[in-house]
Amino acid sequence: MSNDFYKAFEDKHRGSRELIKSRLRAYLPFVELLNKHYPHGQALDLGCGRGEWLELLAEETSFDVRGVDLDDGMLALCQQYKLQYKKQDALAALKSLKDDSQTLITGFHLIEHIPFVELQELIQQALRVLKPAGLLILETPNPENIVVGTAEFYMDPTHQQPLPPNLLAFIPDYYGFQQTKIVRLQEDKALLKAPIALIDVLKGVSPDYAVIAQKEATKELMGPFQPLFSCEYGLTLERLAEKFHQQEQQKTAQQMEQIEIVEANVAAMLDSRSWRYTKPMRSLLAFIKRICRKKE
Repeated sequence: MSNDFYKAFEDKHRGSRELIKSRLRAYLPFVELLNKHYPHGQALDLGCGRGEWLELLAEETSFDVRGVDLDDGMLALCQQYKLQYKKQDALAALKSLKDDSQTLITGFHLIEHIPFVELQELIQQALRVLKPAGLLILETPNPENIVVGTAEFYMDPTHQQPLPPNLLAFIPDYYGFQQTKIVRLQEDKALLKAPIALIDVLKGVSPDYAVIAQKEATKELMGPFQPLFSCEYGLTLERLAEKFHQQEQQKTAQQMEQIEIVEANVAAMLDSRSWRYTKPMRSLLAFIKRICRKKE
């Protein structure tokens, strides 16, 4: 696949650099805490693409920020924005680093492009090179979103397979990270308040998610991160489906209430004096109608 083709594809279907930078700000609470512990730490972005994350980190932190990627078209933009980058494979870049040398390792929409065995090795290498309390952030499309998992994921011909959040979170847990958090992202916040339709259940779940994993460290280093790791982020399929179910139950209850009111009104009418008094006239009118039909 030519470099120009994939760059054009990303520009059209992922969004502008400004949009992606605004979305990446969701990670700043985690990163800013880390920056306090390691004000001049090393940060490496794997598959840095157009460099939005490199640029944001350079603006918001004092980290020494670098990126690696294999796509010349993407790296040309990093050069244009005067960002630190190298044309290198992500796993090879990690293997070249010393133990406990990095503060932050990130990969945004990278892991769905690589075989599962490489993902396992990438996470093991990240654990090796991170400093105590260092963070690994991996973002990928969320297959809990039915439209993403069944259609939009496959729009990118370089994608291999979707990764369910619980699977991705299990890998750093298994290899020895002290804590992990699933952070669901980019959902429409209006869905939490407004009535929803069935289509919202199918496509309203957070379309992206990240697993944030933290390397073991002292309580002093880990303590400030606990509120962030204790929060719930984003919108799950279960939450949307339950909201839709409750909404439909409420509609059914309202309809039943209206039916009961109509039935009560009919019963009251049938039991009324005027209804009883006019019964002979209604019977006569019905008889006349039958006679008229026979004549026709």
